[in-house]
Amino acid sequence: MVNEQFDFNSFKELLDVTDGNLASHLKNLENSGYILVEKSFMGRKPLTNYSATEAGKEAFKLHLEFLENLINNTKS
Repeated sequence: MVNEQFDFNSFKELLDVTDGNLASHLKNLENSGYILVEKSFMGRKPLTNYSATEAGKEAFKLHLEFLENLINNTKS
Protein backbone atom coordinates (compact mmCIF):
# COMPACT_ATOMS: atom_id res chain seq x y z
CA MET A 1 0.00 0.00 0.00
CA VAL A 2 3.05 2.22 -0.15
CA ASN A 3 2.66 3.04 -3.85
CA GLU A 4 -0.48 4.49 -5.41
CA GLN A 5 0.17 2.42 -8.55
CA PHE A 6 2.46 -0.47 -9.42
CA ASP A 7 3.16 -1.95 -12.83
CA PHE A 8 3.12 -5.59 -13.86
CA ASN A 9 6.87 -5.92 -14.48
CA SER A 10 7.74 -4.33 -11.13
CA PHE A 11 5.38 -6.77 -9.36
CA LYS A 12 6.92 -9.67 -11.27
CA GLU A 13 10.45 -8.63 -10.33
CA LEU A 14 9.60 -7.91 -6.69
CA LEU A 15 7.72 -11.18 -6.17
CA ASP A 16 9.94 -13.35 -8.40
CA VAL A 17 7.00 -15.16 -10.00
CA THR A 18 6.07 -16.17 -13.54
CA ASP A 19 3.89 -14.02 -15.80
CA GLY A 20 1.07 -16.57 -15.67
CA ASN A 21 1.14 -16.94 -11.89
CA LEU A 22 1.11 -13.19 -11.32
CA ALA A 23 -1.57 -12.57 -13.94
CA SER A 24 -3.79 -15.19 -12.31
CA HIS A 25 -3.51 -13.63 -8.87
CA LEU A 26 -4.01 -10.10 -10.17
CA LYS A 27 -7.10 -11.21 -12.12
CA ASN A 28 -8.57 -12.67 -8.92
CA LEU A 29 -7.92 -9.41 -7.07
CA GLU A 30 -9.50 -7.46 -9.92
CA ASN A 31 -12.56 -9.76 -9.99
CA SER A 32 -12.93 -9.29 -6.23
CA GLY A 33 -12.96 -5.52 -6.67
CA TYR A 34 -9.72 -5.05 -4.72
CA ILE A 35 -7.64 -3.53 -7.52
CA LEU A 36 -8.14 -1.40 -10.62
CA VAL A 37 -6.28 -2.16 -13.83
CA GLU A 38 -5.13 0.57 -16.18
CA LYS A 39 -3.66 -0.43 -19.54
CA SER A 40 -1.76 2.01 -21.73
CA PHE A 41 1.22 2.22 -24.03
CA MET A 42 4.62 3.78 -23.50
CA GLY A 43 5.66 4.30 -27.08
CA ARG A 44 4.91 0.91 -28.63
CA LYS A 45 5.28 -1.02 -25.38
CA PRO A 46 2.17 -2.04 -23.44
CA LEU A 47 2.11 -0.89 -19.83
CA THR A 48 -0.27 -2.25 -17.20
CA ASN A 49 -0.63 -0.46 -13.87
CA TYR A 50 -2.55 -1.62 -10.83
CA SER A 51 -3.96 0.42 -7.96
CA ALA A 52 -5.87 -0.60 -4.84
CA THR A 53 -9.55 0.29 -4.57
CA GLU A 54 -11.08 1.49 -1.31
CA ALA A 55 -12.48 -2.03 -0.85
CA GLY A 56 -9.00 -3.45 -1.47
CA LYS A 57 -7.41 -1.11 1.04
CA GLU A 58 -10.03 -2.02 3.65
CA ALA A 59 -9.61 -5.75 3.00
CA PHE A 60 -5.84 -5.40 3.33
CA LYS A 61 -6.22 -3.48 6.60
CA LEU A 62 -8.55 -6.18 7.97
CA HIS A 63 -6.13 -8.90 6.87
CA LEU A 64 -3.25 -7.21 8.70
CA GLU A 65 -5.40 -6.81 11.83
CA PHE A 66 -6.31 -10.50 11.67
CA LEU A 67 -2.64 -11.49 11.37
CA GLU A 68 -1.68 -9.22 14.29
CA ASN A 69 -4.42 -10.75 16.45
CA LEU A 70 -3.34 -14.24 15.44
CA ILE A 71 0.26 -13.49 16.42
CA ASN A 72 -0.73 -11.82 19.69
CA ASN A 73 -3.08 -14.66 20.67
CA THR A 74 -0.47 -17.37 20.03
CA LYS A 75 2.16 -15.76 22.23
CA SER A 76 2.36 -17.48 25.58
